[in-house]
Parts: sequence; C-alpha cells; structure tokens
Amino acid sequence: MKISGYSLPVPPEKPDLPLLPSKEMTSRLGLCLRDPLFLLCLAAGLLAFVVQSGELGTADTMHRLQTTHWIWTSEPQVFPSDYPEFGLHGRGGQLYSWYGIGQSLLMLPADLAGTWISHRPIFSGYEDDPAVRSIVASYSTNILLSVLTALIAFRLLRQFDFTVNEAVAGVLALLFCTTHLHYTQNMQENNYIMLLTLTGFSFQYEWLRSGRVRALVIGSAALGLNLLTRLTTGLDLIAAGVFLLMVLGLEHVRGRALWQRGFGYCKVAAPVYAFFLAADRLYQFYRFGSLTNTYVSLFGKEQRLQDPTLPANYPWNTPFHEGFFGPLFKPEKSIFLFDPLLVLALILLVVLWKRLSVEVRAYAVTTLLLLGVYICFYARYAVWAGDFAWGDRYVSTAVEMAALLAVPLLVRYRANFSPWIWRGGVVLIAASLVIQIASLAFWLPLEIYQMESFGHPTFVIALRFKNIAAFALSKMDAWGLNTDDMTYDHWDYVHITTWNFFPFLLHRVGAASAWVVETAFAVWVSALAALAAVLRRLCGQLRILPTVGGE
Repeated sequence: MKISGYSLPVPPEKPDLPLLPSKEMTSRLGLCLRDPLFLLCLAAGLLAFVVQSGELGTADTMHRLQTTHWIWTSEPQVFPSDYPEFGLHGRGGQLYSWYGIGQSLLMLPADLAGTWISHRPIFSGYEDDPAVRSIVASYSTNILLSVLTALIAFRLLRQFDFTVNEAVAGVLALLFCTTHLHYTQNMQENNYIMLLTLTGFSFQYEWLRSGRVRALVIGSAALGLNLLTRLTTGLDLIAAGVFLLMVLGLEHVRGRALWQRGFGYCKVAAPVYAFFLAADRLYQFYRFGSLTNTYVSLFGKEQRLQDPTLPANYPWNTPFHEGFFGPLFKPEKSIFLFDPLLVLALILLVVLWKRLSVEVRAYAVTTLLLLGVYICFYARYAVWAGDFAWGDRYVSTAVEMAALLAVPLLVRYRANFSPWIWRGGVVLIAASLVIQIASLAFWLPLEIYQMESFGHPTFVIALRFKNIAAFALSKMDAWGLNTDDMTYDHWDYVHITTWNFFPFLLHRVGAASAWVVETAFAVWVSALAALAAVLRRLCGQLRILPTVGGE
C-alpha cells in the first residue's frame, strides 16, 4: 500500500487474545509505573484508603448524607429526634437541613451503592457501627477527591512552569503535610471545596493564556458548583477573578486590551455563575420559602426562640478581635501551628519575591488575600473556627492553597539559599508531616472533651501527642487524660478510645465477626505496604528526571 510515495506495511492479522497478559499489556503497565503522574495519583488513592476510619468524621457530614438519602428515598432530611440540636423548621413546618446541597450531591453515587450493599444478605446480622453506607461513602468519596486533587494541583503547578519534580513534590506536600490529610479522613466539605477552587483557578488561567472558551466554562462551572456546597465560597469565585486580573496587571495589560479581556470573561463566566446561584436560591426557596435569606439568619432566629438569653445579633456575637486573632495565634486553632507549611511559604515568598514569575506572584497574593478575607468574614461568627474541627476549618482551604507553593519553591531555589534556610525548610516540612499524621490518630472530639475539664487555652497539638504516647503506653488513666466528659456519650466514648483507622474501630466496636476484623487488618497493612512501595518508586523516578528546565 502506498500513500504519496511512502510504502506502508500491511498489518498482520490479529491473533486470538491470549489467556495470560500479553507483552503489550505488561509494557503498558511498565509505562504507567514509570509515569510520575500515574504514581502520584496511585499514592493519593492509597493514602486516602489507609487513613479512613469507616465513619464520616462528624455529625455534619452524617446529616449531609441523610440529605443525600432524602434526594432519592422517602426519608426526611432531618429526623424529629435530631431536633433541636440539628435542623430548622421550613415550609409546611417540616424540618430541613441548614446546609447547602453540594456535598450531598457528591455523595449520591456512594449512597446508592452503599444502600444496595447494606441490604445484601451477608450484612443482615451486622449492627451497622460503622454503618455500611458510611463505609462506602467515606472510602469511595475520599479516594476520588484525593486523586482528583492530586491531578488538578499537579496541573496548576505545571501551568506555573514548575518542573515535574517540583510539581510532584508540591502535591505530595499538600497531601501529606497540610490539614488536607486530616480532612481526607474527616470528611467535612473542605477537600471538596478546595478541589473545585483549584479547578476553577487552573482552567480559568488556561483560558487567560489560550483564549479557549471551553476552559473558561469548565473553570467557572467548578467555582459555581462550589456555591451549592457553601455559599461563602463566593469569595473563592471572586478570588479567581482577582487572580486573573492581577496576572494581567503584573504583565502591564491596560486600557482597551484589559476591557476586552474583562468583557470576554464576564460574557462566559457570569451566566455560569448565575445558573448555580439560581440553583442554590431555588433550593433555599424550596426549604424555607425565601430566595434572599440564608440558613444563618434562620438559625439565629430559631436559636433565640429556644434560648431568649442569646444576644440579638446571635450568631454574629463574637468580638471581632477574638475571631480575627484566634485563627492566627490561639494555641487551640492557630493556622501556623496546624499548618506549619504556611510559615515556610510566607518565608520563601518574602525571600524570593523578585525572582518569582508573574503567575506565582499573582497566585500567592490572591490566596493570602483570600485567607485574610475568610478570617475577617468569620471573625464575628459564634463558632468562628468551625466548632468540632481540627484547627480552623473555615480558613483551612485557603491556608492549604497558599501552602501549596512552599515545597516547589524550596526545591526550585535550593541552590540560591543559605544552608540555614534549606535546613529550616526541611524542619518545617518534617514538623508538618508529623503534625498531620498525629491528627489522624484519634477521632477529633477527644481533645475537645478533654478541654472541657482542662480548661482554656490548651495547646491542642501538644495534647494530641501526649494522648498518642499515653494510649500507646496504656497510661491514659495514670496521666489523668480520661475525663468524665469523655464518658457522657457512650457512642463517642467508644470512638475516641481507639486508633482512628477502620480496622481498629471495627475491632473496638465489636459488632463484626473476628474473621472480618482480621481481613480488614490484613488489607490495611497491605495497603500501607503498597503506599510505601509506590512512594519509594516515585522518588526513584524523580531522581532520573531533570531538576531544572522543562520536563
């Protein structure tokens, strides 16, 4: 066969498919195992698998999963027994959840699968603690979020012209060395919000550079979808626009060219944002009969009816200075203690500012501004740190976004640093890793219950390490760490008095057969070994990649 003077070989007939893996299949697997991005995603998935407890982490997520169940079954959003601790009276006097529907929609496939699995005969005698639905939802959803976050964070760092080595190091630091790891186990909305925000930044930045409308639509849809999860993520939406505007400003785009870019952006993004805002408002109207109010105003009104002693401005009754300085310096919630990688990022940004590219400068300033705005916004809120949470969960996403730059910058400019900066950076990375691993050891209410007896302020991270040592050495009673407050709720007591990983919790509860517990331990240990092997191979692959320049 000839085309334009070139001879093309005639392909041979395809042989029958072999029963054993073919050379092509094994070569593809070999290629995957030599691909840093594949190994990175595999590590992210395995990490999410091994840190799960089988529970959803907090009552908040349990209530959101019940809303998921409400979507496709006849069950209510809120059971009467949950009120008045949870739920608001809405249209027709019915009880409704006060959260947005975003995370509930995210968990819908897992809830469908989990409900079907829980009705199989093999689980007929299981007492549902941890519940099968919770196990399926926590494992499947958190693994998905972890892998997608690794992909989009890697994509964004590569868009900022970091090398493959630097980008992989940055993503690993995000997954292992920030509070992202804690919220991979404790399934609050944080990691979902961060995934959508990073997606918005990445694809809208792609539009800025390429002019592809499709990229702008995807980025705007991700940011718009965030509005269904938590309405305050409108701040993230604004931040994405500020980021693009700052890039243009640093590149000295002015006048007519700037207006054209702005008009092109609004023409595409505004309708997308309007669609998701309308969806959120319609959901609000369905529940509470209003397009303009939020659950916070309704929550405050209903709480004041139950307790007339609450101030008229509840829940915005915290003195501003307390809610502002608390996330910065309070030993129970300080972002610098719970995310030391942020300290490294701030130091490197100051030291390297003149060397940084336009994109990195714009991203750094935008994320730090976003962090400051979030702190100010929640400063007067009654539970400005998110109440039952590891650190300040309302601002942790912005902290993690800013901290994303720390390790890539440290790796890229290592040769330009004095030795003490490099060593100090390594120490902060190690401290961050140890703190995040410690955050997984016990269910987060442990220290909250203890503080009710110990009082405030309490250095929570130091208390966590003390709890780990005491539990490992069977010294909880001897060191005075078992308090009366821990025992008031039997279900909570069972869960905070064991290592917070699925096999240990399954064993502690005692509802599952011995062979099930033993199998769970075997799978967990195997997954830990697989994670270690993948990380080792990934580090080996990175050593043969260029350390400067492109790929």
